[in-house]
Amino acid sequence: MNSDQTPWIFRVLKGFVMFWWDFLVGDTPELFVATLVVVGFIALCRIVWQLNALALIALPVLCVAALGISLGRAQRANRK
Repeated sequence: MNSDQTPWIFRVLKGFVMFWWDFLVGDTPELFVATLVVVGFIALCRIVWQLNALALIALPVLCVAALGISLGRAQRANRK
């Protein structure tokens, strides 16, 4: 089936999904996964364990750690 035979709704839906994939994941999927992990951990701290102070402290620490790991991976890939 070529693009002329594809219904317009599927083309629009594919474009919509591809936009959000590129916007959220982009070139660094590890940052997307790290964001999901950090948000999940913070939600667990606040909702399940009632540790609001830990969530407040852990959020910036985990974000900086995720960015540091991503930067280290980018530097290693650039050296090769």
